[in-house]
Amino acid sequence: MAAAATCGTGTRSTGSMVVSASRNSVTSFQRRGPRASGTDSGCSRLVSIAGTRPSVRNGQLLVSTGLPALDQLLGGGLAVGTVLLIEEDKYNIYSPLLFKYFLAEGIVTGHTLLVASAKEDPADILQELPAPLLDDNCKKECDEDIYNHKTESNIKMKIAWRYQLLPKMEARPVSSSRFGHYYDVSKRIPQELIEASKWHGFFLPEKISSTLNLEPCSLNHSYIKLLQFIQNIIYEEGFDGSNPQKKQKNILRIGIQNLGSPLWGDDICWTENCDSNHSLTKFLYMLRGLLRSSLSACIITVPTHLIQNKAIIARVTNLSDTVVGLESFIGSEKETNPFYKDYHGLIHIRQIPQLNNLIYDVSDVKDLAFKLKRKLFTIEISRT
Repeated sequence: MAAAATCGTGTRSTGSMVVSASRNSVTSFQRRGPRASGTDSGCSRLVSIAGTRPSVRNGQLLVSTGLPALDQLLGGGLAVGTVLLIEEDKYNIYSPLLFKYFLAEGIVTGHTLLVASAKEDPADILQELPAPLLDDNCKKECDEDIYNHKTESNIKMKIAWRYQLLPKMEARPVSSSRFGHYYDVSKRIPQELIEASKWHGFFLPEKISSTLNLEPCSLNHSYIKLLQFIQNIIYEEGFDGSNPQKKQKNILRIGIQNLGSPLWGDDICWTENCDSNHSLTKFLYMLRGLLRSSLSACIITVPTHLIQNKAIIARVTNLSDTVVGLESFIGSEKETNPFYKDYHGLIHIRQIPQLNNLIYDVSDVKDLAFKLKRKLFTIEISRT
């Protein structure tokens, strides 16, 4: 009987525990949250890398392009492991700014840089990066910009208030510890920041001989050298995702300038029926394979307006993850058009990647224009 009583007591105790757990199951789950947050979970490992943050839409790790307005248009930033292709403007005046913003952001956040160019020495490119605006300095510059903007277009604001969306977004100051920074294009980045950074340069004239033997429909020698260089940096310095780094994790920012131009030994800008029309697309295909399994992000500028074969442009777009086009008003009818008198060109979001998602995350804003002011490069909604 004693045994039976003991067993009965145990049964009642278990039943009461089940009822209690069922009544407080939600509360019990919430109490475990703070304890779990202290562990080294996957999310905490993502955000522990300086200058990155996980996407709120798909959990993909993001880095800033160096232009907060562009980050917002791209869904929060540039996804790690992807390629951002910039279609150069006609006279290549504004696309180098986006290229330098991306590199400057890497220096400020402590990322490793890989700069490749066939035109300029990478060391000279770093010397021309814009200076960061941090904290009080950023607030002062942005407040002055807002005041001038309101003074000039006070009447227009009353008529079309929605067009002030992106200027407000641009004017928000950020500290050096936050995601995304603002830069002063009238000043150069401090030399001490460049000296404290880690970077690798690929200057094509120093990597290849003067005579090149190109085979039809094959990857040209310049692209082979560049791919080998990128691959060596990724593997040797532990950016390969399959071989975890022993030290603190970091991001490799890759910048490739004027890819596809004759400077790279490519003839797609000379004639429509070129011998190496598959060379650029093969390069992009293999580059994406390297990036997908590494902690790296890449920005490439391409003179698409010079490419004669439009089918190649379509393939290049499809082989890129994110595509942004710059249309300058210089030399066009829009330069004298009164509707565009406040802007220097249009910016087109051609493509946004579909990562960990079933649908494309496309921005609702289509009529975008950019303006290069005395110190800031801004993206706004055009009033057309």
